[in-house]
Amino acid sequence: MGRNGLLTLPAWTRAAMVGVMGGAVLASATAVSGGTVEAAHSRGFITSDGARLHYLEAGPIGGTTVVFVPGWTMPAWIFERQIDALSDRFHVLALDPRGQGESEVTRFGYTHERRGRDIGELIEQAASGRVVLVGWSLGVLDSLAYVADAGDDRIAGLVLIDNSIGEEPAPRPSNAPRSTAPAPEPTPTERRARRAAFVASMFAHDPGADYRARLTDQALRMSVEDERRLLAYDVPREYWRAAVHSTDRPVLYVVRPRWREQGDNLIRTHADASMTVFETAGHALFVDEPERFNALLIDFLDHRVSRTVH
Repeated sequence: MGRNGLLTLPAWTRAAMVGVMGGAVLASATAVSGGTVEAAHSRGFITSDGARLHYLEAGPIGGTTVVFVPGWTMPAWIFERQIDALSDRFHVLALDPRGQGESEVTRFGYTHERRGRDIGELIEQAASGRVVLVGWSLGVLDSLAYVADAGDDRIAGLVLIDNSIGEEPAPRPSNAPRSTAPAPEPTPTERRARRAAFVASMFAHDPGADYRARLTDQALRMSVEDERRLLAYDVPREYWRAAVHSTDRPVLYVVRPRWREQGDNLIRTHADASMTVFETAGHALFVDEPERFNALLIDFLDHRVSRTVH
């Protein structure tokens, strides 16, 4: 995902490629975008800068709240297996960030500060007490931007999935030559083909053509210019490390092997951090290995977060 992490194509992929400001609920329904999260309700609210954001809600309101934040251009329903697994015991929220899923495609707000604030306003809107914030890919950075700005008063724990967190070593730069000229605008056909390849690259195990097509459709909603903004947050990588270390809440870092060394450094320097490496999964590791990921998350909630919730 841009300078924050590069994706590689698995073999199967290569083969396959021939209301009220800040407060009101705007909608409620049991049908959701992905069409498969049967337990979830579709909700919405208006942010402090006037954007209509959509989120999924499931589970008992009085339970510990778990907030999912998806990656670059991805919809909330990509966490469908997690929502289904957790909603019998936990209060679950899954955000469609602005321009993604069913949220409004605004002409503004594609910065780490605003995206972090959107998460905070969702928490204020829909959760009571402290929450466990689960960010994946770009959602890791958006979640850390929220912590950097708002602190950890509303945080019971952090689950950071498969992205750099500013620890050493820094991601290796691409070997591709850099150009100072703006990238040419792709044609609609080129853009869709590239996005389909990107979606396919997230999985080590093919989730199926229909699933990939649904994700591809949803991943093409915002403008090319705004997509590029999201891949170039203008802060030094130390900003993300400082955000992680600004809280003493429990942290679970769930990654592929490429981020193992960053996780080792996190564990050495953070008082309550742990790491689990998914050796053979793709970038969307919670889709590739949902049972393992769900068991890991529930164990984190039951044994490390329970003491910080209230």
